[in-house]
Amino acid sequence: MNTDAALQGLAEKHGVLPVFRNLAGREVRTLRETSLALLAACDENLDSDAAIREAWKREQASRQNRRLPREILVETGKPVRIAAPDSARWRLALEDQTPAELNGHCSHSGIALEPLPCGLHTLAVRMGKHTETVRVIVSPPRVPTLPRGTRRWGVNLNLYGLHSDRNAGPGDFRDLARLATMLARHGADFTGILPLHALGWASPEVFSPYSPSDRGFLNARHLEPEAIQPASPATRRQIAAWRARHAASQGKWIDLPAHARALHAILRALFSDFQSRATRSQQASFARFRSEAGVSLERFARFESLSERHGPDMRRWPESTRDPDAACARNADSESFHAWLQWQAEQQLARTQHTAQSAGMALGLYLDLAVGARRDGAEAWAEHASIAHGVSLGAPPDHLSPAGQNWNLAAHAPSRLADNDYRAFRRVLRQNLARCGVIRIDHVLGLMRSFWIPDNGAPGGYIRQPFASLLALLRIEAQRAGTLIVGEDLGLVPDGLRTALRTSGIHSYSVLQFERNRRGGFRSPKRLRHATLACFGTHDTPTLAGYAHGRDIDQWLRLGWIDPDAARTARTQRRSDCTKLMTLDGAKPPARMPCDAKILNDRVHTALARSPAALVSVSLDDLLGEEEAQNLPGTIDEYPNWRRRYRLPLDTLTRSPRFRRLARLMTRLRPRG
Repeated sequence: MNTDAALQGLAEKHGVLPVFRNLAGREVRTLRETSLALLAACDENLDSDAAIREAWKREQASRQNRRLPREILVETGKPVRIAAPDSARWRLALEDQTPAELNGHCSHSGIALEPLPCGLHTLAVRMGKHTETVRVIVSPPRVPTLPRGTRRWGVNLNLYGLHSDRNAGPGDFRDLARLATMLARHGADFTGILPLHALGWASPEVFSPYSPSDRGFLNARHLEPEAIQPASPATRRQIAAWRARHAASQGKWIDLPAHARALHAILRALFSDFQSRATRSQQASFARFRSEAGVSLERFARFESLSERHGPDMRRWPESTRDPDAACARNADSESFHAWLQWQAEQQLARTQHTAQSAGMALGLYLDLAVGARRDGAEAWAEHASIAHGVSLGAPPDHLSPAGQNWNLAAHAPSRLADNDYRAFRRVLRQNLARCGVIRIDHVLGLMRSFWIPDNGAPGGYIRQPFASLLALLRIEAQRAGTLIVGEDLGLVPDGLRTALRTSGIHSYSVLQFERNRRGGFRSPKRLRHATLACFGTHDTPTLAGYAHGRDIDQWLRLGWIDPDAARTARTQRRSDCTKLMTLDGAKPPARMPCDAKILNDRVHTALARSPAALVSVSLDDLLGEEEAQNLPGTIDEYPNWRRRYRLPLDTLTRSPRFRRLARLMTRLRPRG
């Protein structure tokens, strides 16, 4: 048996792509060392040529012994047909259905079932002494969408940046509800925020919303303590003193770790009050929440409790704690506390969504689902059966990061994910979709393929994901929740991805800064499809004023990423780009040059508002004329990422002339109807 052919066969089985095209369009071949490292992450430990050949022999034998497909995808309303021997007997276990099972015999035409409800069902087929199971995924053809011609607009912001007379920041769920009400009065139909995922109780120094511990649970640092009942007089005094101290120390940048530590003490005091003062009704409500949340909440709470004892990195924990269902040294009171925090967070966020929609917002909250969770965190620990080991998620060089990126996030191993009925994927989707009217899936390209970077130093490579299955499951969960989906389809987009997403009703993500035509100009927003969310920039790009004034170029020069000559060239190009943006859709060049940020702001958002895109998002930074970016990709300590407080407090934010002018423009060009 040829070793190279055997390795190629194993790579194909696990989805290792032999070649991909880079930013320049050139083919990059996956090296042998990369293939071996990625296969090891999928439990194929191939330390010799003999091991490679033996593994391939086992794989061939497994294929020969299999008579039925491991999985079939069916659209709702259509019958299920599977070829099977006449003598076979089958049993179908329906997901979340009563009766839970259906039974029957095969006919000469195999297994024929009437249309099934949406869900992931399990078909067991007994053929003599041999039984095989088939996953039957029944999904709607599309996710929820807006009617053709409907055009909504909203505002995107960073919750931690909000501050007010009552809260010096970071912002909490009450601030978010207040802002949503204010924005609704100005005609906005959604309020978008960066991920609200849990960052880890024992990791106060972690504050990037894109490096979560678990994407299914909420960041308790955004809780409003005053809204938590019951609270003793002593705890209320503690909260008031904390607010006063925090207000006296506020500045442009927020000390998020210090805030987290101070809030921790208050939340523990409130939980102690709950234990001693809660009514029977409150206790019953909490117990019901824990029961309904089930094993996923119990695992999360157990992780948070163990992290307090053993540290935030679960990879350094004692061996006895590695299995989430058998972890020893449990602390029932500590686990109850962390479950209680999630109960409080879910209640406060649900009230925020209700407030937003009651104020007139058609969609309410627009949430963001991060591409992955930290390798040392709760999600990687709880879902270890589906996680690839020895690799990190990242990206090859592209226009967002010419040097490539290592995100240090956990990756799903395709075969392991499928073997566990996609539980890890479905759980995170279900928890997030239930909270909002629209959600953006960060790096939606990962549904089709993900870039893995091995820990052993081998170059990174792509792994093909079970795209059709993941997309079907996304349609199921989106329909159940009634939530619109936006797929962030930037970067090196594989062939066929956007077509498949569009067919499923998923909105594309159009960032004007990146929308270039062949002549070097910007594509007109008038050419956008309806199923699109359009915006000027993202959390990883300069604000509109920062773009006009070249603040990002200033930072590159300061950090030594470019030399003075390159900086001068970049500024010349930026002035040219600003002129092109000023004249989008045939607008006349302004009399005042060089670029005026206020005029640029109005013209860019006029072009976006007039587009046929179903959704247009305006950054709160641009509504306020902020120049400093919230995040500078490629930096950790070199730039104060994710810490900037908004220039204006929440109480006066919507009274800003710039805010009012831009809000009137958006509402006039995108009226509710």
